[in-house]
Amino acid sequence: MKRKGEMKKVIKVKDKVNDGQDDDPWWWLVQEGIRPSFLCISLFALLVRVAVGLHPYSGAGTLPKFGDYEAQRHWMEITLNLPPKDWYRNSSVNDLSYWGLDYPPLTAYQSYVHGVFLKTFDPDSVALFTSRGYESYLGKFLMRWTVLSSDVLIFFPAVLYFVLVYRSMRFGMGQNSDVAWHIAMILLNPCLILIDHGHFQYNCISLGLTIAAIAAALSQKDLVASVLYCLALNHKQMSAYFAPAFFGYLLGKCLRKKNPLLEVTKLGLMVIGTFAVVWWPYLQSKDAALAVLSRLAPFERGIYEDYVANFWCTSSVLVKWKKLYSTQSLRIFSLAATLITCLPSMVQQIFAPSSKGFLYALLNSSFSFYLFSFQVHEKSILLPLLPLTLLALEESRLILWLTHFAMFSMFPLLHRDKLVLAYMALYALFILVYFAPCGPGGRCHGTKTLNNTQKTKRSEDFITSITFHPLVMGFLGLCSLILHVIYLTMHPPNKYPFLFEAVIMLICFSQFVLFTFYFNSKQWMLSKHLTSKDQQKKLI
Repeated sequence: MKRKGEMKKVIKVKDKVNDGQDDDPWWWLVQEGIRPSFLCISLFALLVRVAVGLHPYSGAGTLPKFGDYEAQRHWMEITLNLPPKDWYRNSSVNDLSYWGLDYPPLTAYQSYVHGVFLKTFDPDSVALFTSRGYESYLGKFLMRWTVLSSDVLIFFPAVLYFVLVYRSMRFGMGQNSDVAWHIAMILLNPCLILIDHGHFQYNCISLGLTIAAIAAALSQKDLVASVLYCLALNHKQMSAYFAPAFFGYLLGKCLRKKNPLLEVTKLGLMVIGTFAVVWWPYLQSKDAALAVLSRLAPFERGIYEDYVANFWCTSSVLVKWKKLYSTQSLRIFSLAATLITCLPSMVQQIFAPSSKGFLYALLNSSFSFYLFSFQVHEKSILLPLLPLTLLALEESRLILWLTHFAMFSMFPLLHRDKLVLAYMALYALFILVYFAPCGPGGRCHGTKTLNNTQKTKRSEDFITSITFHPLVMGFLGLCSLILHVIYLTMHPPNKYPFLFEAVIMLICFSQFVLFTFYFNSKQWMLSKHLTSKDQQKKLI
């Protein structure tokens, strides 16, 4: 009789689940599993990327140095026509003042592979010297194709890997439709699409490797995670934004195992081995290695360039950092501020490593670097935005708010690139996807978000009351709209030519600081929710 009663309860639960699925408008997309839904969303995401690629790019037709598009093409030209030892060295055939390579060797190898591809179909586009400023229709088509292929080969598979791991851990995916929404939030990130397929860069490679490393770490494949993260770091040095989180999480797990010293040694050997393989052509001599390192740290450019919503640029309105202090002093200031702000997050993971805490640590660490490190660019907001998209189901309210200000902080750059139409279209698409029936605007997801938030409600009341108060949100939203219109229709006073940019940076910076406080408090509160069994458990 007891078994029959239990069977009836199970049947009733299944009926309720099925009823919920029938009511879900996206159920048709995910009823066969994660992979079919991922394929459908991926195809749509690719079409969006192709559409954005039809718009202008950085420095289009702008002499004498053009822009990031020309930089990427020039690196293909250099790596294809010169031996590796000359890629980072100034010479008569490689003028480093004209878009010299300033990324780690893995970017150089990627440029070589793409250069071979371009040479196969359009040799003139990568010819030494004569290809400078080359902007033929075929050349642009091939260049856009290299970014699309990088997305398909690296970023998209990494996202699928992460979603499968995240799903298995059941961090909050109550219904299958949540999976589809989560995939869409990651693949249709408007900031990444605008920078890679509009402005023109290859962030999808380093971010894809980082996502794969995160997924490997969450699935207890720590050695694989360390290799993948080292590859990301060797593609773009900005991947160091995530270094404290990876270090804290992996070290924390090692310290809880039976033989901590052995585990740390294995990780160290994997890191050293990966760096040795990538840097092998430059380890033959001290001068060659130093030549690469000197290109990776452009301190001569100053503590900030253009207008970026971080501490140094925003506060420069009041404190003229570049005039008052030497570059050496500013390097020390930025290093100290970055370490101090990312240290609490890293320490929390060393003493209480957890999968969810690791994702928050990635977010907090990257925000610390974005706000306080040396030579931050507008595009660097992509790094804090990445872990937030991975936590989209946990922070469903904040992903919309942060994405809005991330896009807003890049608006002057995208306006300069003539990408305003793509900017508005992608923002509208993101809003539509965000408020899809299975998203946070839907009934089921809104309920789940409320339940998750209640767990840490007391610690977050103060910050959320400031950030999400209707008056504050309405005021900031109205300011954003007005500033968009002003920027497009008016000219600033001659005395203050960058007035509009300064106001935009100030508004965005204020929000990023609030986000940093919020996510740090959220991460620390996670350790309080660990049960005594979890705290005493030893990892095998």
